[in-house]
Amino acid sequence: MTSSALDGLKRNDARYSLDDLLTLMSVLRDPQYGCPWDLSQDYASLVPHTLEEAYEVADVIERAAYATENRDEVLSELPAELGDLLFQGVFYAQIAREQQRFDFHDVIHVLTTKMLRRHPHVFPDGTLLSRREGVLPHEVDERAVNTRWEQIKQQEKPATSESPALERSAVEGSRDDASVLDGVPTRAAGVDACDET
Repeated sequence: MTSSALDGLKRNDARYSLDDLLTLMSVLRDPQYGCPWDLSQDYASLVPHTLEEAYEVADVIERAAYATENRDEVLSELPAELGDLLFQGVFYAQIAREQQRFDFHDVIHVLTTKMLRRHPHVFPDGTLLSRREGVLPHEVDERAVNTRWEQIKQQEKPATSESPALERSAVEGSRDDASVLDGVPTRAAGVDACDET
């Protein structure tokens, strides 16, 4: 998206909403009126597209970080790339809705619930209405926040999903062998991308 396209968005009073995007996705997957390509997709076939879109978001951010003169121009690409990535989530949720598993509103609910739970230093009662009082963000102990974040994430994980390094450390009573890659799938996206060349 160019900066002139962004300027057009700012001038235009009529904007599409999240509900419009969900409607668009529903029509694209409609058996009678939909798009053949969109109708032929499933969870697995979308994975390469999802990874590509995530990398494109990262690429814009990285290029902007190193830009010397045209940083704003590079960042003007971000709304389109973030939209492409968002569309992947909408697509997966539409497939799940068709299978009567969940819908995009469930995704939003689960995400919001998880973020409230993981941010007790911001939402002490675990609700959107609660706020930390008497402490400014720069006064919050960041190490304690990070430690608590990891504790909460570990409580959320089913026992069967722990990595071998975590299982070893539990048996040995030590985290000395822990890796920053603990929890990262062993089949990495970069390896899959290499397979395509």
